[in-house]
Amino acid sequence: MTRMRANERELLVMSEENDREEQGVDAGTERLGGGRTDVATDAFVTHRNLLFTVAYELLGSAADAEDVLQETWLRWAGVDLAEVRDPRAYLVRITTRQALNRLRTLGRRKESYVGSWLPEPLLTTPDVAEDVELADSVSMAMMLVLETLTPTERAVFVLREVFALDYDEIAEAVDKSPAAVR
Repeated sequence: MTRMRANERELLVMSEENDREEQGVDAGTERLGGGRTDVATDAFVTHRNLLFTVAYELLGSAADAEDVLQETWLRWAGVDLAEVRDPRAYLVRITTRQALNRLRTLGRRKESYVGSWLPEPLLTTPDVAEDVELADSVSMAMMLVLETLTPTERAVFVLREVFALDYDEIAEAVDKSPAAVR
């Protein structure tokens, strides 16, 4: 599992670097806030990679994760920042709830899929050897466990085991009591 986390983090860092190279350093801010640079935009851009990873881990699809980030940004842009103590925790909570909503919606619309749930791979390099190494490092047992969990249970597991959030933050993100998420 440690190997999987390191590879996923490496993929996200590489993805961020590619985005910055392709679009320029300020492209993320311009894309999100229409050229506006304020506290809300800065906080969102600062935590964007974390938010993408949370959404991706829960949804297994980069496209769905990007959609969740857009919904998160829209909600975040309407928040009174004077009432927010910890922007990172607040953004993770919004992202988690949006991802859970998307999972519930997809569950209602989705046809029955008989295969195992596997996240969509993030292709960041053309090097096939790295892709093979990454595929070998993913444990099938972990995938089977994640497949059996409900969306909320999956969110709790990912937020705790992958992102090492404390139980109070997780409880707030999934709208449950701290005892219920332990």
